[in-house]
Amino acid sequence: MRYEGSVYRPPSEAYSLIIQATIGCSHNSCTFCPMYWDKKFRARSFEEVFADLREARRDNPRVERIFFADGDALCLPAERLIQLLEAARTIFPECTRIGIYGRADNILRKSEDELIRLRQAGLGIIYLGAESGSAEVLKRVNKGETPEDMITAVSRTESAGIPVSVTFISGLGGREFMEEHAVETGKMIGAMGASYVGLMTLMIAPGCSLSADIQAGRFEPISTQEVIREFELILTNADCKKDCVIRSNHASNRLVLRGTLPRDRDRLLDQVRRAKTDEKMLRPDKYRGF
Repeated sequence: MRYEGSVYRPPSEAYSLIIQATIGCSHNSCTFCPMYWDKKFRARSFEEVFADLREARRDNPRVERIFFADGDALCLPAERLIQLLEAARTIFPECTRIGIYGRADNILRKSEDELIRLRQAGLGIIYLGAESGSAEVLKRVNKGETPEDMITAVSRTESAGIPVSVTFISGLGGREFMEEHAVETGKMIGAMGASYVGLMTLMIAPGCSLSADIQAGRFEPISTQEVIREFELILTNADCKKDCVIRSNHASNRLVLRGTLPRDRDRLLDQVRRAKTDEKMLRPDKYRGF
């Protein structure tokens, strides 16, 4: 396999075949994200990707899941994606799901018919980093998208029959916007109707512009207790109308939560409130990671 640079994938794709359909991230300007600093964005040709799929077939007797990287391979035109999905399913007929990273703007540029055709071609899940439900926080971290963009994109995709897994980052608003970030994130979770939600905790990468903001006093990180309070506010405000699997099992988190909203909200809130005074419920800080 001809991987270029560091390759990232969602935790749930740990055992998937990773194929780089694009290199880097088409946006690559978020103040908190160092994942694709070392890459200049480009779309790989169909021939390059097809060659990797054929090579992977020779090396793997069975592949049940495939993940198309890099940062937002969903930015490719629908026809190109359909071509890649069909090739992957032809080469790996045993594959049960193909996933991809995407941004809201990738989705909003596609029609309802194109989203349906992507599902029919084999796209089984889209992973989207919403990061925050607060318009001000999104603006400050240079996300380049609005809460309305996120809600519309996820709702359209779920309506087309493609599950979406949405990630939010606790602490991203700093101390100044802690409550707004948490409350609006909870409201967004309730409004967008995603199948899955993942909660992460902000970890500052050396050299990122958010790190410079901290040094200059423009951003004040929150404490572990404040992160737990954010989790409480997020759950309290997440008025989901359909089942939404929610997790905080990413390595960045100290408090691990697992459940399905709305039915498990009371249990999850009880767990969060107990964690405020029970240190044993928290992952030791030394075991956290990006």
